[in-house]
Amino acid sequence: MKKNLSSVALAALTVVGALCIAGPVAAQVAGGTTTVEASVTESTKLAMGWSVKKTLMGKTIYNDAGVKVGKVEDLIISPDKNVSYVIVGAGGFVGIGRHDVAIPVTQIQDKAGKLVMAGATKDSIKAMPTFTYATATTDTTRRDAFVAAADKDIVDGKAAVASLERKAGVAVAGAKSKIDADITALQSDVNSAETKLSEMKQATAVRWKEFEADVSAATARLRKSTEKALG
Repeated sequence: MKKNLSSVALAALTVVGALCIAGPVAAQVAGGTTTVEASVTESTKLAMGWSVKKTLMGKTIYNDAGVKVGKVEDLIISPDKNVSYVIVGAGGFVGIGRHDVAIPVTQIQDKAGKLVMAGATKDSIKAMPTFTYATATTDTTRRDAFVAAADKDIVDGKAAVASLERKAGVAVAGAKSKIDADITALQSDVNSAETKLSEMKQATAVRWKEFEADVSAATARLRKSTEKALG
């Protein structure tokens, strides 16, 4: 959604600070489509001597060798009014065949009036996932699918615990001790995944992504433990 002028002014302050203090970071190559929720497409409001439109929008991004690697097409502002990403267009001619990607603002520096992304190349930027603007509908659908997958992992984990408990009930002493240890480890992973997913479910719709990484890590551990238990 588009921000009002006061929000844009604050965003300009934030991006200026980030551009000035960020250290060199190699170009990021991600593995999935990047989606974010808010954008500012243009502004002429000045903040601390900087203009989003005149200093950032449409400006060329260079690598540390002085080679052009893309152009700033947009800025992405998170709900807390901080600029999180610079949308960079790479390749194409007059917009035809252009490949837009989301670059974390911390990877871009201002060096003597030039926007520099250390270590970047045209090919590395083209290799990044295509940026798409999220809508409320697509984001809700993605959240629902993510929650459903996590819930399934937890259900499978609980079923594996129950299966181990049945085995432990008829096992001899030596074997039972090992099975009990497996049950304890698996139950711990189930509890961890449930806790992380519960935290995400209690978050507002716009904040669920803040918990996505933790839930993904917990369910990945759970799946591994479940596969081991059933194997």
